[in-house]
Amino acid sequence: MSRTIQERRPAKAVRSTAPAGLTRGGLPRWSPAAVAVLSAALGCGAGALFDLRSKVQWGLLAALLFVAITYTASAVVENRRQAKDRVATSVVWVCFVLAVVPLLSLIWTTAGRGAKALNGDFLSHSMNGVTGFEPGGGVYHALLGTLEQVGLATLIAAPIGLLTAVYLVEYGRGALAKAVTFFVDVMTGIPSIVAGLFILTTWNLMLGFGPSGFAGAMALSILMMPVVVRSTEEMLKLVPNELREAALALGVPKWRMILKVVLPTAIGGISTGLMLAVARIAGETAPIMLLVFGSQLINANPFEGAQSSLPFYIWEQYKVGSDASYDRAWAAALVLIAFVMILNLVARSIARWKAPKTGR
Repeated sequence: MSRTIQERRPAKAVRSTAPAGLTRGGLPRWSPAAVAVLSAALGCGAGALFDLRSKVQWGLLAALLFVAITYTASAVVENRRQAKDRVATSVVWVCFVLAVVPLLSLIWTTAGRGAKALNGDFLSHSMNGVTGFEPGGGVYHALLGTLEQVGLATLIAAPIGLLTAVYLVEYGRGALAKAVTFFVDVMTGIPSIVAGLFILTTWNLMLGFGPSGFAGAMALSILMMPVVVRSTEEMLKLVPNELREAALALGVPKWRMILKVVLPTAIGGISTGLMLAVARIAGETAPIMLLVFGSQLINANPFEGAQSSLPFYIWEQYKVGSDASYDRAWAAALVLIAFVMILNLVARSIARWKAPKTGR
């Protein structure tokens, strides 16, 4: 027993001889906030001292000071290894702020300028009988056109994209699957004007159809399809193979296993990807200009006659150049942003609702 005690004593001595740099005290939790405030003050002071007129330069200077002060303080109080870790964290935070600030500025500017003309009459009236230089009018016809065109594009692209993703994940093997994957990647980078020109050449010029919301919806579906395929493919790959193997071991046919096991498991992510694809095409203008032409009147029939949409309406009003048209353009931009935000909230709600529930 005494021998066991003697063998344990050197272990305590080893623990007590740990490097001093690893046992120093760390910076307090409030230090990043304090460094951020100090960096902002120094950046503003340096910007005013050197007469830097752009506030962006002030912000970049403050960001550099934040990283430098964080590294110096951590190296002095802690150690260089911890200082490098804090610098990496600081760079991540700086990049996050640089990404969020323009977004918040965009939303703030759009909300501030769009609120001037946004009211009930603006949402419930069209531009029928209203010239571009006088106040009044509304966005109802453009909002109706956007809803119909985006809805038709979703009805076209969602089934094709979903079935293509199921084929690539569950059945795709060999050269055909590689070719489909390659063309999906190519379609992801197709400019919207190219999709509009393709529908204009085939649907309007070769087949002789006139401008309509359906023609614009077909062009939007081309842009939407690769997004749906890619997002659905990634969600299907996340489904555990154990679920597939268990269903097949019970004698369930593969098509039924996909329908009853794989798709319900991934439905939350699939819905999110679908909503994001819808939000991606909601702001497209070029195909609408080529295929739908725009209209000042309410056209509830997407299969005949010219229609308008929110992006086309914004461009149309901003082109006029009057104060009233500028207000209408900003108000329509605010409506479009609200439409996209609502779609994202719906996607998040569906994903949370359909997320697999884990037991205790």
